[in-house]
Amino acid sequence: MKLSKVLALTLIPLAALAGCAAQPQAAEQNSIVVYAGRDEELVAPLVEQFEQESGIDVEVRYASSAELAAQLLEEGENSPADVFFAQDAGALGAVSKAGLFTKLPASIYDLVPTAYSAADGAWVGISGRVRVLSYNPKTVTELPKSVFELAEPKWQGRIGIAPSNASFQAFVTAMRVVEGDEKTLAWLEGMKQNAVIFEKNGAILEAVEAGQVDAGLINHYYWYALAQEKGAANLTSKIAQFETADVGNLINAAGVGILKDSSAAQKFVEFLLSETGQNYFAEQTREYPLVPGIPAADDLTPLSEIPAPKVDLSDLDSLEQTLELIRQAGLI
Repeated sequence: MKLSKVLALTLIPLAALAGCAAQPQAAEQNSIVVYAGRDEELVAPLVEQFEQESGIDVEVRYASSAELAAQLLEEGENSPADVFFAQDAGALGAVSKAGLFTKLPASIYDLVPTAYSAADGAWVGISGRVRVLSYNPKTVTELPKSVFELAEPKWQGRIGIAPSNASFQAFVTAMRVVEGDEKTLAWLEGMKQNAVIFEKNGAILEAVEAGQVDAGLINHYYWYALAQEKGAANLTSKIAQFETADVGNLINAAGVGILKDSSAAQKFVEFLLSETGQNYFAEQTREYPLVPGIPAADDLTPLSEIPAPKVDLSDLDSLEQTLELIRQAGLI
């Protein structure tokens, strides 16, 4: 069985093909093309396992979720992709808003609580992730109560963010939904003054560990993975959350939508939601499994106890407007 192929993609601006509608193709096939906005190192072993167990060849094109969403909007119904596996609900929502996904069968959609999937059945959540503040307790002796405090002058040069990362962009979209564009832009402009810019969450955590910044906004699983590797007691950093319902505590979901309906595409999504797939995310990536009955790692705070804001993940579909605000603030 051949390994998943990796094809580099170039960022293509969000284009005017957003009105194109997907044409379902319920065909039998023995190969699929997956556009994956997940880190190759994280998901390639799982894709390879699916190939070996199913006999279906998977060609994977890896890039950021925002890039791939833009690519799909540009390609429209002519895209070679069968499946879009995105890092966050925002990228999935942008593609769904363009009408490019086929509606998932109930046998797939009903596996996951509706809070972590599209309300209209266009995409389904695969794994959960929580936004957290990673910080150095030696230099951060008083934790901020709200993510908005990070825009205050006292945080200048002390906070790390990754504005080109899909998870950050989805978080900013949630901020827009909850607090409005004006307040969000003001916060982004504060980040322009205060923040040290990184490309990825992992680099932010490394910088906190190395004492290069005092704190950073990341997804929870980067810290837990490092704690699993080195032992939590051996880490410089800790993680914390903001006050109850603060948008900085957003629970987001990586998820999947099917662009061309086929038994092979459905089998791939079913595999991600199987006990094998869900346990992989729980054990290997330290994300939250979303299928009921499959437990998260023991050291994770249960999703039900996260002081998250009330945000419908289906509302995180205005990616283009979010990117415009981030550009306006000069962060990308």
